[in-house]
Amino acid sequence: MSSTQPLLQIEDISLSFGGIQALKNVSFEVNSGELFSIIGPNGAGKTSMLNCVSGRYHPQLGGIHFRGEEITKLKPNQRCALGIGRTFQNLALFNHMSVLDNIMVGRHHLLKNNFLTGGIHWFTGARREELEHRRYVEEIIDFLEITHIRKAQAGTLSYGLRKRVELARAVALKPDLILLDEPMAGMNHEEKEDMARYIIDLNEEWGMTVVMIEHDMGVVMDLSHRVMVLDFGKQIAIGLPDEIMANPHVKKAYLGDEDLDADAVAQEVAQ
Repeated sequence: MSSTQPLLQIEDISLSFGGIQALKNVSFEVNSGELFSIIGPNGAGKTSMLNCVSGRYHPQLGGIHFRGEEITKLKPNQRCALGIGRTFQNLALFNHMSVLDNIMVGRHHLLKNNFLTGGIHWFTGARREELEHRRYVEEIIDFLEITHIRKAQAGTLSYGLRKRVELARAVALKPDLILLDEPMAGMNHEEKEDMARYIIDLNEEWGMTVVMIEHDMGVVMDLSHRVMVLDFGKQIAIGLPDEIMANPHVKKAYLGDEDLDADAVAQEVAQ
């Protein structure tokens, strides 16, 4: 977080679908090395915001800058090439493919050899390149403790393991910024603890800046450096975790009562 220029800058983003406005003049910045969370009630616009950053949606108004470069109109694959990776709220794995092959898909945009040059391994260096990619993927598999399922078909795995494989594929992009959309949804307590540990390590040891959507308020407050709150597409608060928990606008958005204490907010969000 020592960079003088924010890694990600969101400036007055507005997004509408027909007569429904999903986001209204949302602005925030994410610093390099930060673990930044976006929270809010259901339908607040959280996933829409991530979709704008990743390129799935294109806002009608506002701008998005990554490392100072305007990326508002770039396609998702172009943003991947710049160093932006993501996971999805609903799993997006190739169920018929092995865990290893799913993760290798995440390396696709980094390949320098095409199908023509790749056929002449010894003359083009394609074989060496493939081995380097395999080496990095094996490092991810080891880090996320999924060696025992590396050859299994993704569709045969439990939900918690599939979430871990999707994280592995996003990490395979080797992103500077990773967007996590409810990485712990549907997990039991032990699985959540494991995922929290992986996210902290990706941020602190692997040097990835993280923007995360998560409903478990305890997780958000324990992991995040800063938190932004959306409600009906509007940004109503941004700050340190303790500041957010004490914010009357946040309490009102979640429970309709700004006089309730922070514990009540946390309990309601966790349900």
